[in-house]
Amino acid sequence: MLALHAQQKHAPPPPPETFDAYVKKGKENTGVIAMIDLLIKDLDKDMTEAETEEENAQADYEKLMNDAASRRATDLKSLTLKRSTKAGLEGDIAEHTDSKAATSKELMGTVKFIQSLHAECDWLLQYFDVRKEARVTETDQLKQAKAILSGADFSLL
Repeated sequence: MLALHAQQKHAPPPPPETFDAYVKKGKENTGVIAMIDLLIKDLDKDMTEAETEEENAQADYEKLMNDAASRRATDLKSLTLKRSTKAGLEGDIAEHTDSKAATSKELMGTVKFIQSLHAECDWLLQYFDVRKEARVTETDQLKQAKAILSGADFSLL
């Protein structure tokens, strides 16, 4: 240990420099009051901006509410018109459904009538030649009867 103490014979270095000696400040340097004044000005400016933004936001809100009210009124009119149109169309559908049912019944009756006429026509076409021949024969027989009533004699034939 002696060796350690022996080497420290030199003087220690001087202490680091410090601040100047303390001097009491006077009225010429009012930094804190200036800072508070600056804070008050900034606060006043921020409040003015906030009030302006609030007024603008209120005006935008009122405009939005007026637009919404007019859009709601327009939508309500449109809805009423669409409901009345729908009711009218549903009435038309009901009327046309009834009309279709009546027309369908009438059509079925017409089809049955046409089928019966077709059956009659088929019968007439099928037996036309037979009826024609029968009619010619009947006409001849009527002529003979007339002739007999007039005094003709067909016994020799």
